[in-house]
Amino acid sequence: MFVIPIPRNKSKWSTISFVSTLYLCPILDLLLAHIPHKWQAELRLGLQEALVNAAKHGNKLDPNKTIIVKFTITDTEYCWIIIDQGGGFIPQCSCASHHESDLPSDESESGRGLCILQQVFDRVNWNKEGTELTLSKLVYNNHH
Repeated sequence: MFVIPIPRNKSKWSTISFVSTLYLCPILDLLLAHIPHKWQAELRLGLQEALVNAAKHGNKLDPNKTIIVKFTITDTEYCWIIIDQGGGFIPQCSCASHHESDLPSDESESGRGLCILQQVFDRVNWNKEGTELTLSKLVYNNHH
């Protein structure tokens, strides 16, 4: 694993990379190290979902494939970009447009994961290839 300290300005991003794994505790600890306690549990849930998806569905748990996470913290936003080496993913629909009981069980699982991301983060965007996911949480620090 490769770690760079987190800078606090818009132009600097930190990066970690790791082989495909579902052992995500130390990675989540690093990604959340500079996040205020009040956001920790919610963001941990969302990031864990995104990282599991990248490792399991993107990289098919192939230990020869890597997941890269770029992240930054500003005064107004926490942002993570998760990149896998898989074949890509295109979300079919939003979680509000169907009920889980209407879907086959594998799609139901996928739908629930996407709902978690939509509920935890303010922005959830994939690149057109579906191999890069951008997640951000807007925060407003009162310095006045």
